[in-house]
Amino acid sequence: MEQKVGFIGLGIMGKPMSLNLIKSGHSLTVLDLNKEAVAQLTAAGAEAASTPKELAEKADIIITMLPASKHVKEVIVGANGILEGAKPGTVIIDMSSITPNVSRELAETAAKQGVDMLDAPVSGGEPKAIDGTLSIMVGGKPEVFESAKKVLSGMGKDIVLVGDNGCGVTAKLANQIIVNLNIAAMSEALVLAAKAGIDVEKMYEAIRGGLAGSTVLNAKVPTILERNFTPGGSIAINMKDITNVMDTAHEIGVPLPLSSQLLEIFHALKTDGKVNDDHSSIVRYYEKLANTEVKKAEK
Repeated sequence: MEQKVGFIGLGIMGKPMSLNLIKSGHSLTVLDLNKEAVAQLTAAGAEAASTPKELAEKADIIITMLPASKHVKEVIVGANGILEGAKPGTVIIDMSSITPNVSRELAETAAKQGVDMLDAPVSGGEPKAIDGTLSIMVGGKPEVFESAKKVLSGMGKDIVLVGDNGCGVTAKLANQIIVNLNIAAMSEALVLAAKAGIDVEKMYEAIRGGLAGSTVLNAKVPTILERNFTPGGSIAINMKDITNVMDTAHEIGVPLPLSSQLLEIFHALKTDGKVNDDHSSIVRYYEKLANTEVKKAEK
């Protein structure tokens, strides 16, 4: 039997993800405060709902892709929320990046109503959301994961059940440490090279095939050289994630000296008015310190 899908949150990531679900043949009901995004989805064949409750009444699987824990809580357990409309056996897949504690609490609350929940945050940013090849790290029961796998495969490629509820978002926190510290290390190197006067583009070509090469390097160096800081993953979103990283780490007794430094770099960029830039704007923190700019060599 075909599963009816609901999707709440049509932002930078959610909009292309939901369009891919339509392309892969799922019937979709959508909800977002941005009327323009909703209009784009209805034009592509989706139905629109006016509240999370109404959306839940029409769906077997409900996906949330929202900015932070408070937004996810509001649409699931708030007034006119998902749990007011969801029937037993419904599956909620939260694909937002929130804290493990909130994720587990919501799963427990949903279970009391016979509603199953998966936490399934993603990695790959806007480009992979658009081409449907996101990495999806999932927390929840194996049988619930299996029942939702077809829907998840409409949005991603590497889809892995990491463990029980909360494990998906914990894996995402670990992912965010690696990605953002990678950008910071890369930024230090680029600024050093730029100030030393070498052709940064040539340096990138020389090192990308060696041990310093990475997905982050290939994704971010070209856009930095073009001075393109349009967000795929914004400073605001990544600062929220690294704040969650530090809170979670301190709760369980894990000191993270590099991540704490990174959080201060994000706060400096926010103060400097760059909070809505892509997180590759970390390079601009280092550029300011060194009074130099990483850009293509004059031809």
